[in-house]
Amino acid sequence: MYTHAPLNYTCPFCLIAHQIESEHVHTVDGDIVYRTKSITAMIGSHQWTNNRGHVIIIPNEHYENIYDLPIHLATKIHEAAQKIALAMKTAYRCDGISTRQHNEPAGNQDVWHYHLHVFPRYRDDNLYATPRGGVMPAQERARYAKLLRTQLWG
Repeated sequence: MYTHAPLNYTCPFCLIAHQIESEHVHTVDGDIVYRTKSITAMIGSHQWTNNRGHVIIIPNEHYENIYDLPIHLATKIHEAAQKIALAMKTAYRCDGISTRQHNEPAGNQDVWHYHLHVFPRYRDDNLYATPRGGVMPAQERARYAKLLRTQLWG
């Protein structure tokens, strides 16, 4: 109903969810911190300078935005967000956690697949005033992913 994906859109999050490597994604297997049959959570390939190691959680099935996301998947995504937030508190020693989710162009959505960001927050980090940085190298993403996986799975 509220769709904005261009015609013939190649969804990078669908590729990630189905473990398909492609020139359309930067994410590699080592970025994944949590995966079930319903959802996938990964270290974001693009990071904010003061909030490195943020996680993106996606449903494994394609839903463009919050308007068509089934409530049972929203629940699973937020259950994962809570687990990841608690893991971040210990692994990153952050002062707080923020979540963000965007819908439609006016809402700053830029990938046409529902996703929830989970950010580590630090006092005076200026997350909302700092532009997103470039692609974080895979080896650095792997370090953050390992920290979170250790907290999540022991």
